[in-house]
Amino acid sequence: MSRPKISAQTFLSRLPLFEELAPAELDRVAAGTTELHVPRGEIVVNRGDPCVGFHVVIYGQVKLAFLSPGGGEKVVEIIPAGHSFGEALMFMGKPYIVMAQTLADSMLLHVSKKAVFDELERDADFARRMLAGLSRRLHALISDVESYSMQSGTERVIGYLMRQDEEHAAANAPYVMRLPTSKAVVASLLNVTPEHFSRILHDLTEQTLIEVDGREIRIVDPARLRAYHG
Repeated sequence: MSRPKISAQTFLSRLPLFEELAPAELDRVAAGTTELHVPRGEIVVNRGDPCVGFHVVIYGQVKLAFLSPGGGEKVVEIIPAGHSFGEALMFMGKPYIVMAQTLADSMLLHVSKKAVFDELERDADFARRMLAGLSRRLHALISDVESYSMQSGTERVIGYLMRQDEEHAAANAPYVMRLPTSKAVVASLLNVTPEHFSRILHDLTEQTLIEVDGREIRIVDPARLRAYHG
């Protein structure tokens, strides 16, 4: 027996951006929403594609990346479930400046530009929530640029590991976290080569600060790891 199809309204209502909308408002947004099921490794958008709305990740993961003429890749951001991408370009009327590719089998919602703009005109609170989301994204990207410029590779890796489970990290007791994607993708996100990333993990292991088992990493001593500079 097939499972009943869940409406776009239901998915939208669970997202912070849309959770305060009334049913009639959700219906209007849902009317301009397309449900996408994208297998792992598929391109969602290419650089240069027109941006005629924005995407919300319902489950799975999407990486945003630049591709060099030589085929190299620089990961800019990893979009997890419950988050979105494309809003800024939608407002600017610009084509995509990065490509988006799934890192796992994913379900996305594409919300059309017209549906968003119509709701912005009706609801000032919706506009404020969307602006707040864009501001958080900008702040995070500025923090990333700052870390690339001011921190060593080791400091960037440690900061990333600690951010993956901030609640356990703050407790200063040993815990296990799992990298959300492959080590190569994480390395690109942190602006280090895969080889450098592996060396940093090896060094932290030698210092008995972490233990590595594939994508699972045991943080042995959060306080010492936080203070370590290599």
